[in-house]
Amino acid sequence: MSTASGAEVTDVIVIGAGVIGASCAWHLARAGLRVTVTERLGGPAEGSTGRSFASIRGQWADPLNIELSWRSILRYRSFAAEHGVDVGYRPTGYLLLVPEAGWPAQLAAADLQRAHGVPVEVLDVAAAARITPFVTAGIAGATWGPADGVVDPQLVTAAFLDLARAAGARVRFRHPVTAITADAGTGGWTVTAGERTLRGQHLVNAAGGWAGEVAALAGLRVPVAHSRRNIYAAAPGALPAPLPMTIDLGTGVYVRSEGPRLMFGAGRPDQPDGYDVSVDWPWMEHVLATASARFPWLADLPLDRSACWAGTYENSPDQHGILGADPAAPTWVNACGFSGHGLMQAPEIGRLAAEQVTRGAITSLDASPLSIGRFAGSRPLSRVGLVF
Repeated sequence: MSTASGAEVTDVIVIGAGVIGASCAWHLARAGLRVTVTERLGGPAEGSTGRSFASIRGQWADPLNIELSWRSILRYRSFAAEHGVDVGYRPTGYLLLVPEAGWPAQLAAADLQRAHGVPVEVLDVAAAARITPFVTAGIAGATWGPADGVVDPQLVTAAFLDLARAAGARVRFRHPVTAITADAGTGGWTVTAGERTLRGQHLVNAAGGWAGEVAALAGLRVPVAHSRRNIYAAAPGALPAPLPMTIDLGTGVYVRSEGPRLMFGAGRPDQPDGYDVSVDWPWMEHVLATASARFPWLADLPLDRSACWAGTYENSPDQHGILGADPAAPTWVNACGFSGHGLMQAPEIGRLAAEQVTRGAITSLDASPLSIGRFAGSRPLSRVGLVF
């Protein structure tokens, strides 16, 4: 629908066509709202989503992240049955190797995960080493999530957008947002995206690492920034058998198979903020040295530089997502800053963002710890324990 002035009128403007924006669009359109998605890039999942490591887990240490992740895993698991689309969910498992100092907390976390319905097993080092061979020194034990695994980011994003379109949503690629104005009379928003003018009562900021820049156009502050993450690859066929996602919690090093290859990496603590998807080759040498101390067989694998890549996390200051209405602008809904776990939580994030729009509040789950208001005071959340 267009007005006499040529503006395209919609109920909700979703900025961003990564997996979170796509999930938001589907849940909003399914609720009967007119939805327009605008994306600066040329297609779906071309930002952080398409460059993610595609790994999903229910193993968290707090109830909210457990619920967000586990509910989303269940949705991925049933996606083909519900929608007729295979989004690449595979329960390849997550093995967490836990140092002595962290073992009591890990046991408590496993109990909490089970209380929320997440299947998780506590293993001794011998049992863990039968899954992924490793040097056991300094490791107290491991936890194993058999329902954790991988999902295909491109397939998921495309599926959500196809579902949203089927429910009436419009999706505009190559439409960067350059201006946002609050409509004082209605409480809605006028957005300039490419050569189009959009008007909507609600706006969902799902712009990933660009969410802060988008918010600034409206005079709002959303503290989200890009942070590069590197994935390094061995040559295909170098391992005799595939390995699940395995993380040495003491160092943050992680390894897993991707088809015939082994992939590995670790977050760089001094990584500066900013969008950068060039591969950090000097950091690879540090990761190899650190990883080989725990996984000695890694040092003997031939590497394949052509299969390595870098992507970005959309980090918030405490590395937890920002979800819900902005206190200064109730029709502005943030769904961003999920700091490397947006893909694993996207189905539930989209559902809750739609709930915020349709009901005026998130009521089916206590998501208040993710409110942006936490950054205005002195109570940010504890930083996420798995930083990689």
